[in-house]
Amino acid sequence: MGALDEPITRRYTVEQKGQALRLVRKIRVESGQVHGVVQRVAAQLGYGVESVRSWVRQADIDGGVKVGVTTAEAERVKRLEQENRELRRANGILGRASIFFAAELDRPQR
Repeated sequence: MGALDEPITRRYTVEQKGQALRLVRKIRVESGQVHGVVQRVAAQLGYGVESVRSWVRQADIDGGVKVGVTTAEAERVKRLEQENRELRRANGILGRASIFFAAELDRPQR
């Protein structure tokens, strides 16, 4: 796969995301349209359609409009999973250390 075939990853700022969300909501309220608004806003701003669509979807979930995992809950789960990994690693180290010291205690003293 050549360099031209690889997808481009673009990072958007919080301000850019907010601007897109405000425009989508404004157009939906003013025009009553639901379909095609995301594509139109994405084209206007030069953003990826799927990026804007996912921001709108997540904002609807965070706002309680749609059912799903909120951003806060996803961050909480991520943090707990990291903590769990760290605790498992520490338990493994402590287990190996206790085996080592138990073996040292069982050896005959000189």
